[in-house]
Amino acid sequence: MTESLTTSERAPDARSGRPLLEVTDLRISIPTEAGLIEAVRGVSFSMAAGDTLGVVGESGSGKTMLALAALGLVPGSAKVSGSIRLDGRELLDCTPAQWRSIRGARVSMVFQDPMTALNPMYTVGWQVAECLRLHQHDRNADAQKRALELLDAVGLPEPATIARRFPHELSGGMRQRVVIAMAIANEPELLIADEPTTALDVTVQAQILDLLKSIQRETHAAMIMISHDLGVVAGIADRVLVMYAGKAVEVGGVDAVFARPRMPYTAGLLASLPSLEHRKDRLSAIRGLPP
Repeated sequence: MTESLTTSERAPDARSGRPLLEVTDLRISIPTEAGLIEAVRGVSFSMAAGDTLGVVGESGSGKTMLALAALGLVPGSAKVSGSIRLDGRELLDCTPAQWRSIRGARVSMVFQDPMTALNPMYTVGWQVAECLRLHQHDRNADAQKRALELLDAVGLPEPATIARRFPHELSGGMRQRVVIAMAIANEPELLIADEPTTALDVTVQAQILDLLKSIQRETHAAMIMISHDLGVVAGIADRVLVMYAGKAVEVGGVDAVFARPRMPYTAGLLASLPSLEHRKDRLSAIRGLPP
């Protein structure tokens, strides 16, 4: 997409066998007034360039905290241990300045709520261009031109008109497309999507998911798709990581895990899906609450 270092040049050679992202025994604990919360408890997994990993689990299972750790955005009071390596580089040892050079350039995130992810004080065109100015030091005119190309690439009509609008002037689906444009502006090696279709209607959900898949095919980026929707994960991911109470209780290929779940929690999640064939039956539920 850009004339600078491309994703294919920066990503590790698949033949080398070295993973792009390697998470080992990651633990995140957060002190609160009610005591210490162990948000992530010993999670390990790895991803190669171009892989798509679906992360599923109920609210509070640690999905988002896992993603924030890969961006260096965990709360300042949090205690983080273990290892997160990007192309062999340990991220947990990075200084704030080093994180700023990585975040948005090598690792980007599409947040769950585009309205809070965008600054209401600036036009969307300015915000997309700012991503380019920060990491590629483009001149303002060049950044603005590239911003229009990105808005067009994510399927927004009349990019020049959209670029002059503020976030509140756009629909939810259009705002999410702007956030995606910002996330891919610098061709990251790893794209994290945190429930990017939660607040969107079914038609727009499908469009956003198709957009993410097409972007991934073009850039060869690895992607972590965080979702509570098993159908979304089944349609977009190669592998799935099931989280419960901060732990990865099951990791494997999507087809294998969904067809033959080994953990009772995974089986419970699949059994909770509504069925068109048994619409009059009561939905299955998982008893109890996570600790």
